[in-house]
Order: sequence, then C-alpha cells, then structure tokens
Amino acid sequence: MSPAAPTPTTTSSIPAARPPTPSAKETAMYMLEHEMARSRMHELQAEAMAASRARRLYLARRAARRAERAVRRAARASASVY
Repeated sequence: MSPAAPTPTTTSSIPAARPPTPSAKETAMYMLEHEMARSRMHELQAEAMAASRARRLYLARRAARRAERAVRRAARASASVY
C-alpha cells in the first residue's frame, strides 16, 4: 500500500486585509523612539571613537618610550666600543 498523497491546499479568494493606518499619536511615538535610538547610536559611536583615540595615543606613547630606550641603548653600545 502506498501512502496517501497530501491534498493540495487552495488559496483563499479573499484579498489580504490592509494593516491599520497608524494614528498621529502612534506616528509621533514612532518618530520619538526613532530619534532616541539615533541619538543613542550617535553617543555610542562617539564613545567608541574616544576609546579608539585613547588607545592610539597609548600605543604611540609606548612606541616613543621604546624608541628612546633603543636610542640610549645604542648610544651606550657605541660609547663602549670607542
């Protein structure tokens, strides 16, 4: 015995209903929420940029200290040869 084939589903001839139109209050709330989210995103981006600048400054200072130590080490090595 073969399994019974599933019956095809028919689509309804009723057109899809339109979503309700948002009221002025809903639109205002949506716009306010959107503005708050945009503002928060801007704040987070500013924080990230500041952290990035701080990290780059830290790395630059560390590289400068290493370079100064290398210069002093080279000067000592040169002085010990002569």
